[in-house]
Amino acid sequence: MQDFLVALGLVAVIEGVLYAAAPAAMKRSIRQVLDLPDATVRIVGLSAMTIGVVVVWLVRG
Repeated sequence: MQDFLVALGLVAVIEGVLYAAAPAAMKRSIRQVLDLPDATVRIVGLSAMTIGVVVVWLVRG
């Protein structure tokens, strides 16, 4: 559970850095995502999850 909370904290830090460093680019990115079909967003999300699981598996393996 502690590792999970650390991972959530790191996600928040990374997102915060992106929003703080390039707010205009992040707004543009959000607008582009809103224009994508739901199926495309779903595939990207599932792909990101899969890559994340593989990375954690390789590091912790």
